[in-house]
Amino acid sequence: MDREAEKVLEGFHPAVRDWFARRFQAPTEPQMHGWPVIGEGSNTLITAPTGSGKTLAAFLWCIDYLVQLGVQGRLADEVHVLYISPLKALTNDIQRNLVEPLSGIRDLARQAGVELPELRSAVRTGDTAASERASMRRRPPHILITTPESLFILLTSEQFRAALTSVRYVIVDEIHAVAEDKRGVHLSLSLERLSHLARREPVRIGLSATVHPIETMADFLVGGEWRDGSLVPRPCRVVASDKLREMDLEVIAPLPELGAVATNAVWEATYNRLADLTRIHQSTLIFCNSRRLTERVAVRLSERVGEDQVATHHGSLSRRQRLQTEARLKAGEIKVVVATGSLELGIDVGSIDLVCQIESPRSIAVAVQRIGRSGHHLGQTPKGRLVALTQDDLLECAAIVRAIREGRLDAIEIPRNCLDVLAQQVVAAAACEEWAEEDLYRLCRQSFCYRDLSRDDFQAVLHMLSERLPTEPRGVYPKLSWDRVRSR
Repeated sequence: MDREAEKVLEGFHPAVRDWFARRFQAPTEPQMHGWPVIGEGSNTLITAPTGSGKTLAAFLWCIDYLVQLGVQGRLADEVHVLYISPLKALTNDIQRNLVEPLSGIRDLARQAGVELPELRSAVRTGDTAASERASMRRRPPHILITTPESLFILLTSEQFRAALTSVRYVIVDEIHAVAEDKRGVHLSLSLERLSHLARREPVRIGLSATVHPIETMADFLVGGEWRDGSLVPRPCRVVASDKLREMDLEVIAPLPELGAVATNAVWEATYNRLADLTRIHQSTLIFCNSRRLTERVAVRLSERVGEDQVATHHGSLSRRQRLQTEARLKAGEIKVVVATGSLELGIDVGSIDLVCQIESPRSIAVAVQRIGRSGHHLGQTPKGRLVALTQDDLLECAAIVRAIREGRLDAIEIPRNCLDVLAQQVVAAAACEEWAEEDLYRLCRQSFCYRDLSRDDFQAVLHMLSERLPTEPRGVYPKLSWDRVRSR
């Protein structure tokens, strides 16, 4: 480890520093540049290719913060670190990977004569059992791992809100995966509600694959703040890797001639070609654009390479089935997993030799993300094969490969002023506490997605939520009580 790396690690507690030195040879680029920025208390966006150590770049400083609190005897049973992931599968993976550093650092501290309290983490998603949720309410974890949807619920939970007032760091993983749809809009408002609830403004840390433009993603992560009556963007430091990973890419046409639609002959040739590819690789991940196609491809491949060698992974499967598939792939018990976007993000499934994409993914960024699941470890080359089924598909796949080789990405487009999402968040905010109209309006505009929200649109939403309908369907009633005289 060179002197520069040693200097970066000097900012950590000795137990944290020793654990990292025993576990890794040296910090990666995102870690080298990210830790000093996070240590300054700056909002930070880290963008780097898959497998470059982004997650540890965010987590290790947060863990060090917990260790320092423990040493000082100030580690209360409250949530200090909030990790938000767009996928339930990824939250479970993060929880598993946190066990080693949390226990390892505590053991090293004990060896040095420092007795640390237990550093606890927990997952709260739609899959979490009722008994586990009750346990978290009684004794909140120090690190809470959740999803955007579950965070929305927790912010409205009277029993859990108190535990969130102590949040110091918020890590938003794979932020690019939600920024371009209404899940991201929802999350942006939830983050503003969390900032309002917290005793002091949490430090926001965003982790993203390479995106364009980076500045827009940074603004989306941090939102805005009011200064002297004006709304200005919160400051955000960007840690961007300037190294583009080389990829072994190829477009496959299963037959010499393709038509306007995929015929039975094309599908048979595709299954045979996929079977041949899986036989010459130790592990293969096949992405499809729908759950129906995922099951169909898995069945046809099972007939060719063996039923015990193929598994599926998508959102319609139970949590137990998803975890079982991830564990079997990581252990080398199966050779092929056919998946939708549920395995697109950074879930640890071990070493993947090859990624195949059936049909065009319709996005350069999605293709880069999915192919990057192979060669996931630092220094390895991702290997991807895009299988075109029609003439149009062939052109799209070729264009995507060309763009990747030239280092070009899709420009992100973040939705703005979504009034349906605004209505949900307004009702949730009002359910927890009484608001002055002006205060709630200002809070909503702090979100990047609503910084241009007009007063008329905001009041139209309040009017809709507080007025009775001309006809009163059974069970439909006003969601808000809006005092127009006092604007409350």
